[in-house]
Amino acid sequence: MPNQKLPRKKASQKSYLMESEDETIRLEIKTDPEALKKQAMCCGIKPGMRVLDVACGPGKTTAILHDMVQPGGSIVGIDFSEERIKYASEQYGKTSGIEFKVHDFRDSLEVLGKFDFIWVRFVLEYYRKEALQIVGNFKNALRTGGTLCLLDLDYNCLTHYELTPEMEKILQKIMKVMDQKFNFDTYIGRKLYSFLYDHGFENIQVELMAHNLFFGEIKEKDVFNISKKIEIAAKKSPDVLAMYNGGYKKFFADFTKYIQNKRRFSYTPLLICKGIKPFVS
Repeated sequence: MPNQKLPRKKASQKSYLMESEDETIRLEIKTDPEALKKQAMCCGIKPGMRVLDVACGPGKTTAILHDMVQPGGSIVGIDFSEERIKYASEQYGKTSGIEFKVHDFRDSLEVLGKFDFIWVRFVLEYYRKEALQIVGNFKNALRTGGTLCLLDLDYNCLTHYELTPEMEKILQKIMKVMDQKFNFDTYIGRKLYSFLYDHGFENIQVELMAHNLFFGEIKEKDVFNISKKIEIAAKKSPDVLAMYNGGYKKFFADFTKYIQNKRRFSYTPLLICKGIKPFVS
């Protein structure tokens, strides 16, 4: 597939579903270094590699991956948010071998050169319609023999016990609106393997693990992350929330009470798919 600019509406060109004043903080807080390192090792990251961190946000993940490719490795973090690239550069960009660039990954990545390893974590879920084509962009940016690692969730925000029937019904409707109206993909995780397969990657491997596995006590940072996701999704689907007895405020209060209840059980499956770019396409 040749390098190309993917079609998109002007209104959504430089924004995405979770955009808010708190987004840089949310992304910084929710990143778990130990979980991230485990996932990167599963994908085969090694010292000496040149790595691309796609949609790097505030740069915390980029910095962790940079440490994992030492000695001799380097990493480029890209994001179309000028605000987050500025933050990343100030916080993490002063170390040799790490750089941050404002770049839209839906466009050609040719200007960035070739990479040994491309890391795409929690990105494709926001681009349901373009996801397969976007993976083609990543393939073009890999050296032959390079690794593309796709990580994303399945059943996003939908696996909770024990919600009231009304809350569960409203949550299902909210996520359906996210998919249909905002190009989100609640079920992107199950599609990652096919993206690599369809683009001719070899030695494709898949791992399944729990993400956001909550029972008993819950950390304050996890309450903040989940609450922010629910808050934004709910505000973007006002017609659905109008169906809830008490409206948005009551739904948000009820869900917050649920997530802080030590009896609740909540999780999301994480799919990790990696493939090797073949020497002959």
